[in-house]
Amino acid sequence: MKKVQYNQFGDESVLDVVEQAVPAIKNDQLLIRVKAVSINPLDWKVYGGEMTLMSGSKFPKSLGIDFSGIVEQTGSAVTRFKAGDAVMGLLDVFKGGALAEYIAVSQTDIAPKPTNLSFEQAAALPLTGLSALQIIDQMASVGPNQDVLINGATGGVGVFAVQLAKKRGARVTAVVGTKGVAQAANGGADTVIDYTRQSVNHMHQLFDVVIDLSTKLSFTEAKSLMKPKAVFVSTLPSPVALVSSFVNNIFSGKKRKILIVKPTAEGLATLSKLAEADLQIVLNKTYPLSNVREAYREARRGNIVGKSVIVLD
Repeated sequence: MKKVQYNQFGDESVLDVVEQAVPAIKNDQLLIRVKAVSINPLDWKVYGGEMTLMSGSKFPKSLGIDFSGIVEQTGSAVTRFKAGDAVMGLLDVFKGGALAEYIAVSQTDIAPKPTNLSFEQAAALPLTGLSALQIIDQMASVGPNQDVLINGATGGVGVFAVQLAKKRGARVTAVVGTKGVAQAANGGADTVIDYTRQSVNHMHQLFDVVIDLSTKLSFTEAKSLMKPKAVFVSTLPSPVALVSSFVNNIFSGKKRKILIVKPTAEGLATLSKLAEADLQIVLNKTYPLSNVREAYREARRGNIVGKSVIVLD
């Protein structure tokens, strides 16, 4: 089978498509024939060597976090799925491995693919959808009549964060590039700011929640946008940031929180139900596996609305 691996940290040139044996499964695992895998910013932070504390430095390393596919085989202890089931799921966010024609997973790593979604759409949902759920419902506890600022509101997480914040009754201000203005409005944002025309730092409004998904708005800058008891959430974990947020939250009413995604089967099931209802899933572009370097190179340049996906068929 074909699989994406790399043997050193670097840019997209280190990514190779190699031939490997189809993995054998244990009694509590399933063999998935992968149909699609989504691209996430965390991917290039890992293969670029920025996350070695979490990912480790042992090679070769694999790539790809969230995926969709079809159950090919089940272990004797698997009870929730059978061969032929269409599923979606995600692997360890710092180790990856989904970019392969076949993968071995636990049944807690997957959920049924929503019947109304294509495999490409389903692959774009798990990691960014779970991230948005965790931010909106757990980290920020967004509720009715709160003012929420989402910086980077039409990226992978942002598309879902806007919709979920609106479902919780918040007033949402979305900060996007020019390409994302229409999508932010379609997603339900009450106010849309094109950052190429107006700086977020010059806004004359205070917010209960500030969510930075672009990694370009620092907590120091965000403080001037926050109400006295507001919460700031960012998505770029690092040892320095984690320690800094811990110290800040002891002494300051303005809280700083950093997302470290905690995948759960319950979260995947919740996403599946939301997608079967009315959750919008926005695809930017799809690529064949043979174009993996180009796919990641284009995604890393940014200014993308929604998610890019690699198709393995």
